[in-house]
Amino acid sequence: MSDDSGVRLDVLKVDGGATVNDLLMQMQADLLGVPVVRPVVSETTALGAAYAAGLAAGVWNDLETLARQWRADRRWEPRWSADQRDDAYRRWRKAVERSVGWVDV
Repeated sequence: MSDDSGVRLDVLKVDGGATVNDLLMQMQADLLGVPVVRPVVSETTALGAAYAAGLAAGVWNDLETLARQWRADRRWEPRWSADQRDDAYRRWRKAVERSVGWVDV
């Protein structure tokens, strides 16, 4: 993603139901090599709708005010070296290659 966009990922902010899985979040940090941060409110789709309504109704003055509402619940730091990440990616690609054609459609 960074190669395609030219934008460096410094931290991955996550949301949704899967974020309750601490192992999954640690794996994301290890595989990406960047910290992963889960917010206090993990269901941000509903929160975003509420924020949009609040902006329209004048509850909040601007987007900057809303941005200050965001709070981190937990942060996972990467523990793998670059070599470990490269090896895991190589093995994943190998597993994908082996699975191609597994089922006849």
